[in-house]
Amino acid sequence: MGCRKLKKIKIGDRLIGEGEPTFIVAEIGVNHNGSVKMAKKLIDSAKEVGADAVKFQAFKAERIVTKYAEKAVYQKETTDPQKSQYNMLKKLELSDAEMKELHGYARKRNILFLSSVFDEESVDLLDRLDVPAFKVASGEITDLPLLRYMARKKRSIILSTGLSTLEEIGEALGIFTVEGITDIVLLHCITSYPAKAEEANLKMMDVLKKKFGFPVGFSDHTLGTAIPIAAVALGAVMIEKHFTLDKKLAGPDHRASLEPKEFEQMVQGIKNVECALGTGVRELTPEEEGIKKAARRSIVARVLIRKGTVIREDMLDCKRPGTGLEPKYVHKVIGKKANKDIEADELITLEKLMW
Repeated sequence: MGCRKLKKIKIGDRLIGEGEPTFIVAEIGVNHNGSVKMAKKLIDSAKEVGADAVKFQAFKAERIVTKYAEKAVYQKETTDPQKSQYNMLKKLELSDAEMKELHGYARKRNILFLSSVFDEESVDLLDRLDVPAFKVASGEITDLPLLRYMARKKRSIILSTGLSTLEEIGEALGIFTVEGITDIVLLHCITSYPAKAEEANLKMMDVLKKKFGFPVGFSDHTLGTAIPIAAVALGAVMIEKHFTLDKKLAGPDHRASLEPKEFEQMVQGIKNVECALGTGVRELTPEEEGIKKAARRSIVARVLIRKGTVIREDMLDCKRPGTGLEPKYVHKVIGKKANKDIEADELITLEKLMW
């Protein structure tokens, strides 16, 4: 499976896969803090800094968490630790009408609208909105009934693999493929907020690609821009990165997000890497052709060589520029007679030798 060429998939009007520009997702998630106004500002900013898509989270709090469930440690650190996970999510929940409004706004701004889905009602909502793909968040990968419900909508799938074993990833993929869904992108992910650079395990992308045969990207939770840029150098076809207007805002995900200027730097870094990867064919650039003449060496006379003199090795030297005979041809010069006087430091050419 690892040797065959992976298929490209289409999300909206974009092809995603090897040889295509990296698909860059600004994950707004819940960084709108429950405000449609802030969400629109984030959409505007994501468009300005070069993201290909924005991604939200569609959920009904009462459908996904009990009222007594504790928050994760990082959520306790970034929100009121006394309040339950349910209270936190209820405050961040967007209504169907608000999601529809934001979907229309993103379309108006000409940026793709994506969303993670956490319950059947939200799947139905996004299906009505005609989103180009469903995103499966890492925490939902073992909710096979929900995945089956998604699969039957016959849309492309972006599957995040944080928290998961290879066996669990395989089980989730089996739900989709049995329903005929093959337009799938796997996202390698370490679900920590923030994740440490030494935990990123970017080589896992190649493992996922070879084992499952789908295009692989990276959903990044590390701080800064270095790790997602490195992921692109290692073959990630999609980068998803949390996006905020201000890391200091209250909310669970802001501190592990990029602000607009940082996100723009990441986008530019990814583009630079794409250009740097090249074709794998060794060809000299026009600049190298020019530098080659100045930096390489040629066979030159070490001393004055009179016409008719049989040239010995001790009469020769190799010096810049590289516009004469290359040093590898010195054996063709030794033993030949000079057909004219050759000054010291003068380039030796075939025309100056008797044959």
